[in-house]
Amino acid sequence: MCPLVHRADPRLPKKRPYMSVYVLAFPIGIVTGLRCMTAPAAVSWAAKLGWLPLENTWLSFLGFAATPYILTALAIAELINDKLPKTPSRKAPGPFATRVLIGAMCGAAIGIKCGAVTAGLVAGALGAVVGTLGGYEFRMRLVKATGGRDLPIALLEDAIAVGGAILIVTRLT
Repeated sequence: MCPLVHRADPRLPKKRPYMSVYVLAFPIGIVTGLRCMTAPAAVSWAAKLGWLPLENTWLSFLGFAATPYILTALAIAELINDKLPKTPSRKAPGPFATRVLIGAMCGAAIGIKCGAVTAGLVAGALGAVVGTLGGYEFRMRLVKATGGRDLPIALLEDAIAVGGAILIVTRLT
């Protein structure tokens, strides 16, 4: 059953509504735009814990036994790497495209649960664009407002991404 929808109401259509897909897939895309590997790590944990039924789908690899651990290690590495001075801009073509593709994948995974894979894919990709560009602006403006201190703002962005990812995937139960 798609989350955020109370199916006991007989007035609801038999087909699962798309609104739940957008409510969850778009924000997971935003998380991807903030921290590229955080969202797939969270989605993978949701699949492993049985919150996302990805078996026998093109995304079934997200629920494999080792995948959440690997993606979590990559997410932690990204959190550390983000603080280094030579890290490329998230708005550069390669990192930007990667964020959009991973956001689309995470959105599609949520869409599988709701029976709306394409809607989830599109919402996740659009969320990644918003998260990438909006996250960059958010960070730059806050760094400027705090006198050029980037580390506290980067840590705040990390907390928003990790906390948001956890909040989103726990809504899948």
